[in-house]
Amino acid sequence: MQTLLENSRPFPVLNLPVHLLTDYTGWLLNRLENKQGTHVVTLNAEMAMLAQEDPTVAGIIQKADLVIPDGAGIILYLRWRGQKQKRCPGIELAQSLLLKIEHLREPCPVAFYGGKPGIAEQAANRWQEKIPGLSIMTNHGYLNEQEQQQWLQTLQQKQPKLILVGLGVPRQEFWIQQHRYLCPDSIWIGVGGSFDIWSGAKTRAPGWLRDNNLEWLYRLYQEPWRWRRMLALPQFFWHSLKF
Repeated sequence: MQTLLENSRPFPVLNLPVHLLTDYTGWLLNRLENKQGTHVVTLNAEMAMLAQEDPTVAGIIQKADLVIPDGAGIILYLRWRGQKQKRCPGIELAQSLLLKIEHLREPCPVAFYGGKPGIAEQAANRWQEKIPGLSIMTNHGYLNEQEQQQWLQTLQQKQPKLILVGLGVPRQEFWIQQHRYLCPDSIWIGVGGSFDIWSGAKTRAPGWLRDNNLEWLYRLYQEPWRWRRMLALPQFFWHSLKF
């Protein structure tokens, strides 16, 4: 499983790599047990379009160890080019890892970073109710400079093996790239608004919407202020026709 990704060439989506695997969770657990640090990018249409405009974002995605097809637009792009790949939302990948890391041979502490004050902590409490032995350290995404430095020192001292960062795109990608060296053997994943859902502050789209690649529509219903960001979807489809 370890060599499956390393020996295969990722499929290009608007000049960005997308790794096509059947078991992302298993591959990451294998990396974790072998102490191979990993940066996971959860690619959707919005991020792909941002990368077309910002070379720095594009560079981060291209250098990531694993890029998963998070968004419906990415899946449609792949299908148009003969690639039958199942969508892998970042929140589901993170959930599957949290459910399985307790069975690893060595302890696997976790870090939740991001969201409004109290959200990551509530999310961690809910997870620890499900998995009492799960060790989770948390912090919110509104730290001042001094608090930020203290948090970075904590990460370096504690060395959590799975670090979930919910700062939104592209801030979470920049933050991971900048601080990944602190925990070089860890898995780092940008998880967007996952802490809001795990804490109960927000709800996820019903299954039938997710199954039909319409989760973005439910998010727009919940957060109508996102309509400007949703303009990336038609832009992405237009660019898809040119590549």
